[in-house]
Amino acid sequence: MRAPLIFLAACSMALLTATPASATGPWGPLAPPNPHLGPLGTATMHGDAGSSDATPLAGPGTGAVSVSAYPLASACPTLLEGSDQLVVALCTAIAGQVPTVHLIDPAAPGPLGHSLAALPLSKGSLLGGVYAYLDNNDRLVVVDGDNRLLRVGHTRDAAGKWRLVSEQVADLSAVIPLGDNVTGLVPDWAGTIWFATGKGVVGTVAPSGAVATVALPAGEQVANSISAAPSGRIAVATTQALYELRADSSGRPEVLWRAAYERGPARKPGQLSWGTGSTPTYFGPDTGADYLTIVDNADGQVNALVFRSGSGRFVCAQPVLTKGGAGSENSPVGIGRSLFVASTYGYPYPAVPEGAGPAVPAAFTGGMTRVDVDENGCHTVWENTVRSAAVPHLSTADAALYTVARVGLDTTTPLDGYAFTVVDPDTGAVTASHPLPGTIVDDPLQTSPLITHGGQVLQGTITGILRVG
Repeated sequence: MRAPLIFLAACSMALLTATPASATGPWGPLAPPNPHLGPLGTATMHGDAGSSDATPLAGPGTGAVSVSAYPLASACPTLLEGSDQLVVALCTAIAGQVPTVHLIDPAAPGPLGHSLAALPLSKGSLLGGVYAYLDNNDRLVVVDGDNRLLRVGHTRDAAGKWRLVSEQVADLSAVIPLGDNVTGLVPDWAGTIWFATGKGVVGTVAPSGAVATVALPAGEQVANSISAAPSGRIAVATTQALYELRADSSGRPEVLWRAAYERGPARKPGQLSWGTGSTPTYFGPDTGADYLTIVDNADGQVNALVFRSGSGRFVCAQPVLTKGGAGSENSPVGIGRSLFVASTYGYPYPAVPEGAGPAVPAAFTGGMTRVDVDENGCHTVWENTVRSAAVPHLSTADAALYTVARVGLDTTTPLDGYAFTVVDPDTGAVTASHPLPGTIVDDPLQTSPLITHGGQVLQGTITGILRVG
């Protein structure tokens, strides 16, 4: 949000905040599209700048589907689709754990086949680079392991061969401590790129290339991505508190408010850090970004926390996941007055980041909760026992929550299977379940699916990508 012409940026903000939120029928509005992102619903891991995990695109629905596997010998947590309807995937190779960008055509007939092009990046931390996004020119914006902010575009030569081309936007190594890496990345509505590092540095890269930072309190880590609202405000959740920031009069990041939450005595099983597992979610019935929500890490019962954007006023705390495991590594789905939380408690991740701390092992029991916000606070609408193994996404076009469920004994073994699963957001009932062909090779690792413009769902797995549609 920091830019040389702060006055012009402020005028742009005023015009944007006066723009009606995107209409999405009975579910309420999504925030207006960020002009510096690719298509709404497919440009970030969580769908949009506000991390709503809601999309205006229709998925496969509840009818019959076909499933194709795309083995890449890589874990693929980041799947994004541009305006050209080509998918840019950021994967980590099993051999050597090298992050690699792949260009994929999801509309290719038959099995997904092979990458149209691939580009390796320098290796960073376990979570470094995962939260990349597509800009309004279909370029992947990512920070590599050398703390270089890159834009990766794709071009096709006269012979029809695709290639990926990387250009450096800024070198962040001077402002990021040694051993630290960028975790969260998002543009604001003025075109400034905001980032947050694992060790609590929050910074901006202006369109001019100028970089400014602020350090959050010592000991607080950022283990998830960050979110942006049309107001120019940025949300960051650390392992101890939720923050909202903006640019000050000189364009530097400043903290508007801080709200500590219950982080419990230790990291919970099925989470990657000792604290909230949530990327903060903007949602709301008026602008699509009236509220901010995360799930805390309280000992025993966890709660969905809701705050007013701008003032930080506490709205409510509602117990969630009371029928399943009390803990979540996933960002809540948020739209209108509703939010949806999926449990990851006990999920058997193959690795956790360095310094995450120990956790007492537990079986993955699953569970999902819908919470609505009204003038009296929050109330639970439904709970179920779906063992969601991915980040659920809500399609407002066909009123369905899409995920992949883990199928098997509650003891959680490598022999567990997986099923493409559709949940009715009104009732929490499962309306469709389609078994996937594999076992551990189809493990989605609680990553986020992509609902494409073609009505397919692409789901990253521990070994590649599945296409359902």
